[in-house]
Amino acid sequence: MNELWSLFFGADFSLQPVNVPALLLGLCLAFLAGLSISWTYMTTHAGLSYSRSFVNSLVVIPLIVTVVMQVLNNNLVTAFGLMAVFAIVRFRNVLRDTLDTSYILSVIAVGMACGTQRFSLAVIATLTLVAVMFFLWYTSYGTRHRYDLIVNLHWGRPAAELPYLVRVLERHSRSVHCATRRSDERQQGLDLSYRLLLRDPSRVDDLLNELRALEGVSRLTSLQAQEESEL
Repeated sequence: MNELWSLFFGADFSLQPVNVPALLLGLCLAFLAGLSISWTYMTTHAGLSYSRSFVNSLVVIPLIVTVVMQVLNNNLVTAFGLMAVFAIVRFRNVLRDTLDTSYILSVIAVGMACGTQRFSLAVIATLTLVAVMFFLWYTSYGTRHRYDLIVNLHWGRPAAELPYLVRVLERHSRSVHCATRRSDERQQGLDLSYRLLLRDPSRVDDLLNELRALEGVSRLTSLQAQEESEL
């Protein structure tokens, strides 16, 4: 066992051997920092566009940067080589998915570790990145579930009487969010779209039947919402 250990860590032929404890500590801190930042993004994001892939990249990229900085290790020649590789990849491929970009950066960082003869760094980085990416995939990290049902309807009664409609929605929902509200130019009333987080998703039909029976509701349609992973 000791021979294998010494063979593994003695296989580096770089001028400065890898400080394994510092590398592992750096990777752990980078992972925790990425998780914290990505969780903050998930919690505070309020825009129309949300990407689970981007959230996963927020976790992976700090690890990649840690590996890259270990490879560079104040070596100016290696830094110029890294810039050249990035330029080639950027010129040849335009990646639209941020997680795809993270994978490309990962293989570049590992390849440079091998090219600079920092073999133990390459092995540790590969195992760590693969483990983190499998963790993100297995746990579906970054997925948000904020509503179960989208309800679209026309409200033909005065806007001042909308609380009657909202009370019906609130009886069946833990959360009610009016996504769109438009005046109908063809006839009096409002076109409304609600996002609902239901108290009991199995009772969707009861909600829809109660809405159809409510005076002033017409053109009622509903759509089961998927997980808010890519919008």
